[in-house]
Amino acid sequence: MNKDDLKSIALHIYDELLNKINSEEILTKDQTVDYLTDLTNKISNTSNISKKIEKKSKDNYENIADKSISSYEHTNEKFEHLTKLHNEILLSCKKKNIDIPSIVEKLNNIQNQMINEIKEANKIIYELSNQVNILKKESNLDALTKVFNRRALSTHLENICSRKDDFKTNRTHLLILDIDDFKLVNDTYGHVTGDKILIFISNIIKKTLKNYNKIFRFGGEEFVVIFDNISYNETKAIAIKLLGLIRESKLIYKHKTINVTISIGSTTLLKDDTPDSLLARADKALYTAKDKGKDQMYSEIDNGI
Repeated sequence: MNKDDLKSIALHIYDELLNKINSEEILTKDQTVDYLTDLTNKISNTSNISKKIEKKSKDNYENIADKSISSYEHTNEKFEHLTKLHNEILLSCKKKNIDIPSIVEKLNNIQNQMINEIKEANKIIYELSNQVNILKKESNLDALTKVFNRRALSTHLENICSRKDDFKTNRTHLLILDIDDFKLVNDTYGHVTGDKILIFISNIIKKTLKNYNKIFRFGGEEFVVIFDNISYNETKAIAIKLLGLIRESKLIYKHKTINVTISIGSTTLLKDDTPDSLLARADKALYTAKDKGKDQMYSEIDNGI
């Protein structure tokens, strides 16, 4: 089992435990112990959880496939019936005495039935397609922040790094945003507050970058933003704006005012980049921003700028 699978399982366990805690108004010591025991048992059976997640996704797709097959069979039966009626009419035309008005009426009825069946089939196809799209979207979203998850990031990075034919120099940029001192925030205010901050930060990013939809939760307290077809100066201006908005924003939770800042590592896509090399360069820039005092942006293109 790779790290991404383990992280997905851990997030699944965490979300489930958090829902249980939030559902209780008062938590006793015994309840807390029970929750932690339940968590321990689930961690010891990670393979079962992984299978459960995979089975749920598989069951959803199988359910849609079953509906599609059933709909196809129903439509096919209808068309077989209409074809039979059509053949009967053609045979009747071979008789010496042909009732033209009757035949025209029957053909019109068949045509109307076929049109109605096609409309119904198209309606079902549209509904099933929407269900598939919803499943695809949910599988690519982070459950907590509702931005794209790491799975979606991997796919997107593979796509942009494989675009050799339409590569544009200095037009695609990647930013890694990391919440400063997030462990201290969790230790001071608790993990529930930490989750609220992640949602708070992700909402600021989404609102600020409403014209860009490539926002991903990279893991923990890190987010990745990808800008396509804009200049480095435009990217830097947006990053500086984000730094200021987050610095000046205050999260009020349970009558406590919490201030947070972020650090940003930036890089530009090079023609020979792989997803790993692109992320590694941005990560290096992020660590430099942290070392220089946090709450700032640093860019790394090749050997630093």
